This record gives sequence, C-alpha cells and structure tokens, in this order.
Amino acid sequence: MTAKKEDKELLRADSENELQLTADVLVIGGGPAAAWAAWAAASQGVKVIIVDKGFLGTSGAAAASGNGIMAPSPENWDKVLSERYRLGKNLANLRWIERVIEKTWLSLPLVEDWGYRFPKENGESVRQSYYGPEYMRVLRKNLLRVGVKILDQSPALELLLADDGSVAGARGVQRQNHCTYTVRAGAVVLANGGCAFLSKALGCNTNTGDGLLMAVEAGGELSSMEASNHYAISTAFNATVTRGVPFGWASFTDEAGNDLGGYVNGRRDPSFLPNALLKGPVYARLDRATPEVKAVIEKSHFIAYLPYKKADIDPYTERVPITLVLEGTVRGTGGIRLTDDSCGTKVPGLYAAGDAASREFLAGLASGGGGPNAAWAISTGQWAGVGAAAFARSLGDHANKRVARPAGQAGLRSPGAGRSSSQSPASETFDSEAIVRGVQAEMFPLEKNYLRSEQGLLDSLAKLETLWQQVQAQTKQDTVRDLEFSRRAASLTAVARWAYFSALHRTETRSEHIRVDYPETDPNQHYYQATGGLEKLWVRRDWITNALAQPLVEIASGERNAIATPPLLTTQTTP
Repeated sequence: MTAKKEDKELLRADSENELQLTADVLVIGGGPAAAWAAWAAASQGVKVIIVDKGFLGTSGAAAASGNGIMAPSPENWDKVLSERYRLGKNLANLRWIERVIEKTWLSLPLVEDWGYRFPKENGESVRQSYYGPEYMRVLRKNLLRVGVKILDQSPALELLLADDGSVAGARGVQRQNHCTYTVRAGAVVLANGGCAFLSKALGCNTNTGDGLLMAVEAGGELSSMEASNHYAISTAFNATVTRGVPFGWASFTDEAGNDLGGYVNGRRDPSFLPNALLKGPVYARLDRATPEVKAVIEKSHFIAYLPYKKADIDPYTERVPITLVLEGTVRGTGGIRLTDDSCGTKVPGLYAAGDAASREFLAGLASGGGGPNAAWAISTGQWAGVGAAAFARSLGDHANKRVARPAGQAGLRSPGAGRSSSQSPASETFDSEAIVRGVQAEMFPLEKNYLRSEQGLLDSLAKLETLWQQVQAQTKQDTVRDLEFSRRAASLTAVARWAYFSALHRTETRSEHIRVDYPETDPNQHYYQATGGLEKLWVRRDWITNALAQPLVEIASGERNAIATPPLLTTQTTP
C-alpha cells in the first residue's frame, strides 16, 4: 500500500511534525533490564523516558514465559559463585559474579513490594523464579507509578551525538502515529536485547541487534561476539518454544527408532544433539519422566507442554521430531563492551544493560541463559540507570541544548548521501526481506554456525560482506515500517559480520565457541575479544590479568587490570 504524500513528509528528518521530547535519561528497550534501568534512574530524581518497539510488559523474551533467577540465599553465594566461574572456563569474573548475585538478592523484595506474589514455603517467599507476564506487568505498573514516560510501539533507530562525541539522545519512529520522534537526553541506556536473527524463538523476534549497531555507530565497542551461536531445543512441529527442561527426561532416537544415547559419565553430552541432527532426523520421547516430574512439567513448564497439548500428543508415550533453534546472543554472551562498574561504554553518556551488554564477566563464553541472565538484567539495569542519571546531572542545565547529529547510516541513509529517498533512483533501494533471508542462510545452519572452521567462516563472511554493501544503498522510506525493516536488515547483517569475524580470530574451542579446526581449549588464549568497525572490521585482544578485577583495557584513561594488544584492522575476509 502506497502512503499518502503527507504521510511521507512525516518521515523526513527535518519534518516539522516530528514528535520532539526531552529527558535527563532515555532508556531504549522494553524487557526487565530496561524496566529496572528506568526505575533506577527515576529513583535518582531525574526525568526518564523509555521507548520500546513493542508494548512494554508484553514484548521480549522475559514476557513470553516463566524464568528462573540466579538469586541464592547468602549461605549459598560462595557455591553459586564458584560454579558460575567454573562454567565460564576462566573467562568469567569473580567480582562481577558476586556483584550480580548480591544485587539481585537485595532487589527481589522490591518486586514483592510492587505487587508481585512469589510462592510461599513455610510462610517465607521463595524468590527463585518469576512468571514472565505477571512480572513484566508489575514492572510496567511501577514505572508509571514513579513517573516514567513510556512510548510503546516506538522503536529507536539511531543515537544522537553531541560535538564532543557524547550521546545526546536518540531518534526513532512511532508506528501507530506514523511519524518520527526525537528524544534529547543527557544520557542513554541501551537495554533493547541481543540478537536471535528472527529465528522465531519464543519472545525473541524483537531482539534483532539494534542496540549493537547503534552503539558501534556512536563509537562504542562490542566484546565476546564469538559467543553468539546459542541453539535451543524445540519440537520441530512447533519450532518456537525453546524451553529445554522437559527434554532432560527424554530418550532420543533416530528415524529407525534406534536409541541415540548421548550420555557421558551419566550426563547428557551438550554436543550430542547438534551432531545427531547433522546426520538425520532426531525424535524425542519424555519416557524417563516420573509422575512427580510430569506434574512439574505440566505446571511449572506449561509453556513447553502446551504445544503437545494443542497437537493432542502424549509426549510421554509418543515420540516427536525435534530441532534446534538459534537464539544467538540472547542466550549467548556477546554484546556491547562495558568499561566500568556502572555499565558505561566507551561512548560518554552511553550505558548498556541486560542482553544488549556483553555478559562475558558473568559467563565467559558460556551461555548465561535462564537464571544468570535474569539476574544480570536486574543488576545491570540498575547500575546503568544510576550511572546514566549521574552523568546527565553532571552536564547541568545545558544537556539538552547541545548541538547534536544523528549517528545512523546503514538502513537509514546511504553514506555521504545528501539527497532524500525521493531523489534516489528506485534501482538503488534494497529488499529488506531478501537481506534478512541472506543473513539467516549463513547464521541458521548448524554446519556453519555451530561447527565452525576457518574456511566456512571466510565463505560466510564473504557473503555477508555482499549483503552489507547492499544495505548501504538508499532505502524505501514510504512508511514507518519501511524505515524499521530496512534498519532491522542492517542490524542483522552487522551483528552477523561481527559474530563471525570474532569467531574467525579465536582459534580454539571454548564453551559455546566450537572450532572444528581447533578442537582444544587453549589456556594461552586468556583474553576477551573486543570488536567493532563498520566498513572495516577489527578485533583486539583484551588480556585478563586478574580474575577478581574487572579486565578493562584503556590504561591511559584510568582503566586497569588488563593488557590490550593493538587492534587488528582488516576486512572480514582476511584471517
């Protein structure tokens, strides 16, 4: 459908009808991390606006189902701390794990005060998990109570930068009003999730890597992007619900009904299922579940049981085909690199929280999915919100009077183009849906993204480079959806390039990063990999020198406890 001429005018960057707002702190996102960040900033007495591409409270992975929370009681802190560090294989950070555990434990009573009802045992609240829809409803209600302004259906598309390089707000579109908006702010928190590459994993189709692209365009860095290939088990007939707990009581068989085993020393081998699926169809039957386990599955994990119920399948007696769905960085680790305890980034005034931020301090290159990531959202959201409020206050009254320029390029405007989309020949526009399909063709297959090799990564990077060149063209901008979808295509392409470029340069197998040409974990690769760049990609090794201290690398600016090598500047097709 062609938009009316007056509608098209609303989409111009200089439109007089653009919604113009100001705040001290702008939070971008709509999940738990964003909600906690907005509340924490508001608790400092500053004006806060939060923008979400969906309806805050119902969009995102957390709102789709229940989730555990890494919030052990104090007597168990040491045990959980050591276990998380062990899973991180020497890349996690003890001090940060302890900070997250403590902050989460202290924060959950607040949720109860706001109206969430945790289950009770012997009269005491058991705060070990939450029911997503109710949890997010309570968080939204609390934000409205403390005066946070919420803009729903308003995806942010690009950051604004002041002349000194600090962040000055963001610009986006409002779907329902068919207009653009600008929020001028003293500080910004990016809490708009990771990237699941539109795989249809439950609740993850709002997680398209927008924040990662915005951060890099503004001058920020990413880290541990090689840990971007988390796959989750799902039934093949409804490949969206990625809750793996029930499959812990499953027997797996091939097409002919032969038992595939998959156990090592009594525990399921994590690489068993991907390797089995590469050989042919795999079927699961939950025949190892006891009556007690069945009751738990059908009550506490009802979202995972629902597909069987709707299909009139008895999962305990009937075998069903299963598959693996890519969740990318949502349950992976990679994201925006944090540079201080308040979740600041390399860009002054820009903060990151939740899945948008790298979780390397919490998980190394392993998955923090589930309880750890839920705790990470609660804690980093608050640290980022408080940090952003302090930065905004430090600017004084002139914060929103700074001269600012939009930082977005790919998917919004072609580099150096001074003409509007109406002046561009139609041949220069790109097909957003085709770009997305091209990215998915490189990211979804197990043989490309799960089992990685130098040649395979180089081949995929060459194809992704072609897609990246295509999204530099002018975009169709007749409607707000055109703007949103073209920007989304650019974000997915950018994240895929950074993920594979980082994977190419970590020449070992560690946690979720598997290199078939380097099958062993190399104890000498005791570093995080920072990455960034748009036209020219780069990686840098941030050597970890102290497991107790935060490994930061910009020694000249007062950061500490790591040694940085010079970045390797190259194109994505050169190892």
